Parts: sequence; structure tokens; C-alpha cells
Amino acid sequence: MKLKFLILILIISTQTRAQHYVLDSITPKYGHLINFEANTFQNAIESPYFQNFFTKLDSVYQGKKKKVHIFHIGGSHIQADIYSNKIRTYLQNYNDVALAQRGFVFPYHLAHTNNPLNYRIEADKSKWQGYRCSVKKDSVAWGLSGVSAAFRGVEEKIYVKSNYRNYTKKPYTFNKLRVFYNTWMEDYDLKISDSTLVESDTINYTGMYKEYRFTKTLDSVALHLKVKDTTCVSPEFLMMGMEFMNDDSGVEYTSIGVNGASFAWYKRSVYFENQLQLYKPDMFIISVGTNDAYVPEADFDAEEFRAYYEDFIKMIQRANPDCAILLTVPNDDYYQKRIPNPNTVVQQQIILELTQKYNMAVWDLFSIMGGLGSSNNWYKAKLMPRDRIHFTQLGYSIKADLFLKAMVDAWAKSTNQDRRELLMHFKNLDE
Repeated sequence: MKLKFLILILIISTQTRAQHYVLDSITPKYGHLINFEANTFQNAIESPYFQNFFTKLDSVYQGKKKKVHIFHIGGSHIQADIYSNKIRTYLQNYNDVALAQRGFVFPYHLAHTNNPLNYRIEADKSKWQGYRCSVKKDSVAWGLSGVSAAFRGVEEKIYVKSNYRNYTKKPYTFNKLRVFYNTWMEDYDLKISDSTLVESDTINYTGMYKEYRFTKTLDSVALHLKVKDTTCVSPEFLMMGMEFMNDDSGVEYTSIGVNGASFAWYKRSVYFENQLQLYKPDMFIISVGTNDAYVPEADFDAEEFRAYYEDFIKMIQRANPDCAILLTVPNDDYYQKRIPNPNTVVQQQIILELTQKYNMAVWDLFSIMGGLGSSNNWYKAKLMPRDRIHFTQLGYSIKADLFLKAMVDAWAKSTNQDRRELLMHFKNLDE
């Protein structure tokens, strides 16, 4: 693994019970750290894919019942789901028809790694073993999540809650639940504990999931996992993810993150594309790259990075040829806490070139922060911890609001709206 770390506990534990638009209030103190002119979705207005995406997003904004699905993939920044969840909260709360289903999630607690705070999936985690695609010694089957949790015991109860410490005005509910697992093995029975809730259940061997349809809308449910034959040698149930589903229109925001993940590590998820084909994302945000570049300058292979990035773009286009793909330049960071990482400069050039080649858009966080070495200034301002890779709670909040502003500016231009009026709408969504 090119970079081994877990998201800092401090970052998660300082999360508060409110989310506010902070850019206006922080500008007097921190504005000198931010290159606001660089805070744009470059090339979005020229891209027909983004024009189509913003038209769909605007339909929801206008109160029309339309489904819009956004995917966001990355490493530890996305696994923690702090700034991505703030973006999700903005988009799902801007009117009464914006809250779609919660969608695909992973029970990170069962894999012994940090779980986002906005949902909860609980069991006796001492009975489970976690495997991440970003850990070299790990070798199991991975799907869309890039993480798997294995149960090899006799019996287990899994408690599923679609709401925990989330900020949505209305709670997430579901009338269908998908459980993704190694369907090619039939060592275990997986059932809903209260059978009276179940209308039907089916297994999809291609997508590798079991889907339960319920007799009513729920926000939590319990699952019962039990080995079929206690004499079975080496039984295994490999959890790959879950999906909270309903029939609501609105914005669905799926975040996929693995601590330490790079393009090379995600490529180990051999069932990733197979499960991505179940969806047709309207926008896909690629925030992979920090871990690819976290090597000595002489060891960074620029052309390998370019090839991995292009392969990933093509995979998304196979799932939806009309998908608006947002490439993001990684934030500035320090290599081993000692020197600014020059590999990010090379990544920036490659990503900008790919943006033009595929007629997509790019959000250049590296330039927004101030370029090479700027993470040290963010650290001194207490917007990043000492590693100068991750962000503090305020740092992530600023990052989310910068993203929102850049998206709203491009959205307004694409749909001929007043960008100040549109942004003001989101500024007033404070919980």
C-alpha cells in the first residue's frame, strides 16, 4: 500500500450537530488562504454532459419529481463522509422533492474501520474480519465499496439503521433493502428477523445481492444470519455492502471511500464495474489521487497514473455514456510530514489534460488551496491536522462550501439563472 492511514479520530469526534454555510463568515480570517478565482468547475459550461446534468438538477430545484444520481469516489476523505455528506445534505434539502433514497452504503464498523456518522449497521464486530482493497496483504472478493467484511461463525444478528447522526430535514426511509455479498457461496441463510415485514425476497447472482421488499416503509430493520450446516468446513459470508431503497424521486448521493485507496488498489475490486452497471449515474465525482502520489518523487509514474485515470473514466462511461464526470485535483499535502509533495503538480497537469480530452469538468482543489506547499498554511490556520493530508472539521466544512459554490456557479450559468440568488437559497438551508 502506498499510503497507510486511518482518518484521524479528532476529525470525526469534533463533528457537530449542525451544518452551516461558512464561507462568508470565515473569509475575513481565512480568505487569504483561498484562491477564490480558481474555485470553478472548469469546462463545465462547454461540456454537453454537464449541461444535461444541470438541467436535471434544475428540474428537481423547480419542484419536479425527477431522479438524479451522483456518485463520489475517493480515499479516506470520502470514507469519513464529512465534506461529501455536507454536499449531500445541501442537495437533498433544497425543497420537498429533493430527498431521494439513501442508497448504497457499507457497514465499515464490521470491517473494523471508521464508519460515517449518518447511518448505522451494527453487529458483534468481534465475529467479523475486515478487508480493504488498499491493504496489500488482504485478498478477498471486493465489489463497488472496495471493502468487504467476512463472517465465518455460526449465527449473527445485524441491526440496520438508515438514520443515525444525519442532517436531513426528513429521515431516510426504505421499502426495499439490498444486501451485497458472495452469492456464489450458499453457506448461510440470510433472513429478515421479523418475517411479517417481508413481502418478497429475491437473489440476483449477477449483481451479487439479495433484495428484500417490505410490506411497509421502514427506517430500521434486523437481519438474521445463520450457517446452514454446522458441519460445513470453512463457511464464509462476505458482506460487500447494502442499499437502502425506495421509490422517491430527488437527488441520491452515493459516496464510496476506502482509507488509503488509489487507482491501483481500486483495480483489485474485480466486481466494481459489475456492480456499477446496476446504476446509471448522472454525475460521477472522481476524488482519487492522493494515495497514488504519496511516494518519493522519483517513484511516481506519471504515465501509469494517466492510464489508470483514463481506464476509470472509460469504465464510468460504459455504465452511462452520457454521465457528467467531474475530475478533481487532489489537495496539496506534505510527504511524510516533511516536504510539499511535488507529485501533485504532475497530477494536476494530467487531470487538466484529461478534462479536455474527454470533454468533462475539473475542480482544482490544489490551485484553490494555493498550490504547492499551501497545506502548511492551512495547517498553521488549524484547517488541517499535522499530517497536512486531511482536514479538520472546519477545513472539511470550508471544502464542502467551496465545492457547492463552484457547482452553483456552473449550474446557474448553464441554466441561465441568477447565481447569487441560487447560492443564497443554499445558504439559507442551515440546520
